[in-house]
Amino acid sequence: MLVFIMRRPLPRWTRHFPSWFEPFQSQLPHKAQRRLAPLYVQGLCSMARRKSMTPMAQWIAPGSEDQFQHFITDSPWSTATLEPLFLQRANALLGGQDAVLIIDDTCLTKFGTKSVGVTKQYSGQVGGLTQCQCLVSLTLAQHIFPVPVSLRLFLPRDWTGDLQRMKAAGVPEEHQQTQSKWAVALEELDRLRPQLNFGLVLADAGYGATAAFRQALSERQLQWSVGIHSTQKVYPADVQLLPSVKPVHGRRSKYPTPSQPRQTVRETLANAVWHQVVWRQGTKAPLSGRFAAQYVCLADGTEYRQGQHLPGQAAWIIGEERRGGERKYSACNLPPETSFEHLVEVTKRRWACELTHRELKQEVGLDHFEGRSWRGLHHHAQLCMMALLFLQWLRLSQPDDLRGDSVPAIREELAGAVLPVRCMTCCSCTGLFSGP
Repeated sequence: MLVFIMRRPLPRWTRHFPSWFEPFQSQLPHKAQRRLAPLYVQGLCSMARRKSMTPMAQWIAPGSEDQFQHFITDSPWSTATLEPLFLQRANALLGGQDAVLIIDDTCLTKFGTKSVGVTKQYSGQVGGLTQCQCLVSLTLAQHIFPVPVSLRLFLPRDWTGDLQRMKAAGVPEEHQQTQSKWAVALEELDRLRPQLNFGLVLADAGYGATAAFRQALSERQLQWSVGIHSTQKVYPADVQLLPSVKPVHGRRSKYPTPSQPRQTVRETLANAVWHQVVWRQGTKAPLSGRFAAQYVCLADGTEYRQGQHLPGQAAWIIGEERRGGERKYSACNLPPETSFEHLVEVTKRRWACELTHRELKQEVGLDHFEGRSWRGLHHHAQLCMMALLFLQWLRLSQPDDLRGDSVPAIREELAGAVLPVRCMTCCSCTGLFSGP
């Protein structure tokens, strides 16, 4: 009798993925690694609901669960062998003077205490403190098209203060010292900068509120737009430093005196003119909001009294009024002649990293990794970034008859539909066609 069973056809990436991935394969030193790497990345791109090793192996390479486990958690290949070509591809796809490099972090919820870097810390995804790992991320974006170019685990103090715990998780010696997130981000920026082309660095207030971070970007002769707190102190742009005057009694101050008082960003922009600005055309309607901006000197110079600083860097401060009347603030070191509309447009590009984090988790399973080691987590993170780069390349190049206009649409299109296939024997053979 004729029995109809359901079979998934070969995914459409079989026409594009081998040639795209082959240069990466050649960078891996061992035959088993060259065989498993493309399978793992295809598993990340697949429609498997969970992208941990066993479900992916069952979807893309049945019987390879143990090999996947060894390849990711134990095999000593270095992400540095794949990274140069990866960055070259990312830069060719989205690099340029119109591109921005966005610094942020993303958290992976974790239970227990053994997974590397896990502790109770703030997670934006949860909106509060939770048990999680935190990855500092760098994203290269051109308008509405982002790709992640770096994911590095941040180690909290309760990890860096416990050498045995770090050794058990395989943390390399060069990463065992205590560092702030912004210091980790600067290290990654310095490491990747020679291989990427971008015109502006963006970051939220978690990084931009730190004067040392802003100053470090300026010292590197980079243009930046970063979030700041409403309490950030600023001076008027025309402030001058007056020589100290010897008092009648006591010693002369060794610091000059600002000619005008300082104010908070909130106070400075409170009486400014706020304009309605459209910064981008959305899929359904223009995206707009109310903004104000003023050119000032940030109070991040030399500390001359306890907690008080002399004028430092000249910069724009930009205020955005959101729904409900909430106001958020940014600082930007673009020249004083920069147009108001351009200030708003570049500042609002930070949202692209949120899109990247969502796609890393929802589309290629960044947060599905179940291992505990530093090596395993960074192997998985590097291959997740490569999977997302491949999907973004398909989205932008549209080879053959692909029509997806988003990463999720491209991934669904690659998977193909479930089609009926006639079996000439009996229903006992249904399991033979359960794989791709």
